[in-house]
Amino acid sequence: MKTATSEVTAVKRLPFSFCSMQSAQQLVKVFVTRRIPQDGMKILRQAGMCNLSVWDSDEPVPRAELLKGVTGAHGLVCLLSDRIDTEVLDAAGPNLKVISTMSVGFDHLAMDEIKKRGIRVGYTPDVLTDATAELTVALLLATARRLPEGVQEVKSGGWSTWKPLWLCGYGLSGSTVGVIGLGRIGLAIARRLMPFGVKKLLYTGRGAKPEAKEVEGEFVPLDTLVSESDFVVVSCSLTPDTQDLCDKAFFSKMKSSAVFINTSRGAVVNQEDLYEALSSGRIAAAGLDVTTPEPLPTNHPLLTLNNCVILPHIGSATYATRGTMAELTANNLLAGLTGVAMPTELKI
Repeated sequence: MKTATSEVTAVKRLPFSFCSMQSAQQLVKVFVTRRIPQDGMKILRQAGMCNLSVWDSDEPVPRAELLKGVTGAHGLVCLLSDRIDTEVLDAAGPNLKVISTMSVGFDHLAMDEIKKRGIRVGYTPDVLTDATAELTVALLLATARRLPEGVQEVKSGGWSTWKPLWLCGYGLSGSTVGVIGLGRIGLAIARRLMPFGVKKLLYTGRGAKPEAKEVEGEFVPLDTLVSESDFVVVSCSLTPDTQDLCDKAFFSKMKSSAVFINTSRGAVVNQEDLYEALSSGRIAAAGLDVTTPEPLPTNHPLLTLNNCVILPHIGSATYATRGTMAELTANNLLAGLTGVAMPTELKI
């Protein structure tokens, strides 16, 4: 029975001073859990030290194939959708020295167990900041100005004549925007929103940020942000403290005209409570690029609502960004295998 796994043996010299020509006996096994951009694969192939085993598909590797593919591997390249838990680590065995994830998030990794085993982890922060911020602004505008509804009306023949209140939405000019989590991406979102004429930028998080001065951001308690904002943008990391942060109590404090946007992690939002808030008119609209689970089942209640715009987790989906992510993932892996500093290593 054929599988999507392909074997590639690289025999070229690594383009780094610390690498030497490797013989076939010295090649280290690396399992790649998905077809990634060629920008990254080229680096791995040219390194001359990797016996690459690749799940050569755009679809996720089946669990059984993941456990089989990782067996005896020295390095693992994975994606956010791959659950790397104790079972996977056990299947890999003691050879596994480095995991390089093509993501900025790492909640798919069993970090406690990885730390216990002394495995190094590389990830891809910073490189997807701009792309994700752009997508967040696009999603906010599409949701607030009801663009998907407008497109559907044109296609279905619902566009008859000009009507004073037809498809009216909400504008950014003169508004208050609240950003939950003013980290790299949160700040990049704020920078892009301010030129639209935003009157006030509120933010909340672990503490005040000096860089918030750039966008005239005001640090406030969460309750203040939620109750005063016309647009609430979630851009925080997923932690035990932020899981289900946006629940019934959260939505009950929002303005009835407010728009909710989440491009962080799906688990930050209680989706049942969000559905209730949207369907009852408690809040005006919501735009999501992340859900729980992913993909969201086509029969999910949120997909029945016109005032909920859901995208398939495409925050970083530009050709340039995905290529850069793949390059960084490959370089992190090679650095981990050779025992030198990674370009971006997760400190655990």
